[in-house]
Amino acid sequence: MEIRPILPRCLLSHWMFPGHSRVVIFFVVFGTVVVGDILWLFLALRRLPRRWMRAFAICWGVAQIGALAAISLGRGGGPTLYDALPRWVHSTVLVWHLLVVLPWLIIQFARGIVSIARRMTRGTLSSTDAPAVSRREFIAAAATFAPPMLSFSASALGEMQLDDFRVRRLTVQLAQLPVALDGLTIAHLTDLHAGRLTHGKVMERIVEETNRLDADIIALTGDLINDSLRAMPAALDLVRSLRARSVIAACEGNHDLIDNPREFYRQAEIGGLPLLRGEAATATIRGQRVQILGLPWTRGAERMSEATRALLAKRDDSAWPLLLAHHPHAWDHAGGIPLTLSGHTHGGQLMINEALGAGPMVFRYWSGVYQKPDRTLVVSNGVGNWFPVRISAPAEIVHITLKRA
Repeated sequence: MEIRPILPRCLLSHWMFPGHSRVVIFFVVFGTVVVGDILWLFLALRRLPRRWMRAFAICWGVAQIGALAAISLGRGGGPTLYDALPRWVHSTVLVWHLLVVLPWLIIQFARGIVSIARRMTRGTLSSTDAPAVSRREFIAAAATFAPPMLSFSASALGEMQLDDFRVRRLTVQLAQLPVALDGLTIAHLTDLHAGRLTHGKVMERIVEETNRLDADIIALTGDLINDSLRAMPAALDLVRSLRARSVIAACEGNHDLIDNPREFYRQAEIGGLPLLRGEAATATIRGQRVQILGLPWTRGAERMSEATRALLAKRDDSAWPLLLAHHPHAWDHAGGIPLTLSGHTHGGQLMINEALGAGPMVFRYWSGVYQKPDRTLVVSNGVGNWFPVRISAPAEIVHITLKRA
């Protein structure tokens, strides 16, 4: 069994910006990357000495802004340019704006400050200090084209990863496990993100691999779709194709509610998704009553605590409980629940190793098994993708075997 250390606090709380302020943050980030597009294009046109170079820069900048607008504004309604864009375009746009432009803006800001400081202390360079034209052209072109080339390279790496996932097998020992449930198996699916980056053949493979596990329980812990309800039919087809020995249950994630929460709930009900919205379902497995509790998505530690308390008030003391919670920090409020399953973190997405990277910077629990004296948490990296690049955080289906401690 893999056990992760429990950090006393995350370095950057995911709940730092609850409620409506998250909307403000979205528009700030969106506006920042658009400014980055414009600034990069402006500097490229100033620095590039050749006409064909400037033409390339114009095509790149305009294409990035247009594709970003199509992706951001084309989620709802009927078919749009959003649907026509190939996956590699989505990947390149996401990498360019989230992984390249933001750091590039920081670098440009720092360079500007350094340049101003040098001019104030040393004065401007004399004409004899100016480099040769050919060298200046090379440096300008290299500096300008480096961000797009980095985006292409990262997107190509992402394309090689997007359809890959592993089956991660964990044996979890629980002191409170009833004798009848010793050896119970759970197939944990989370963060499918059906949509622009997860669709087609890979979804068929996910069904095949999950059904091959022949688990007693299949647990889906949120983010069935990425950001558009147009992916809902394919996602529901996947869920209806899953086969468990005893029960399939699901809770919601934040991405499920991006497009239209009411419509998501409506389609989930019509499509037969076994969704638990702050509800509990009881099944008899191997002669033992098992109660599965599904936590609704909430923002902020206080609201998370309230929602968890409200859900745990529905506990059936005669049944063994299993909690499904999209955000792993709900585990902190789940006293008395022997096992919680979560996702949301994507294993940290960009990790240097198992303990260093984006995961521990943002989350207290980001991948694997965590234990306290009275409870255990299993966090899956997720089987799908909202962002095309993963580093040391592979997509996965988690197969859990429960054993009495």
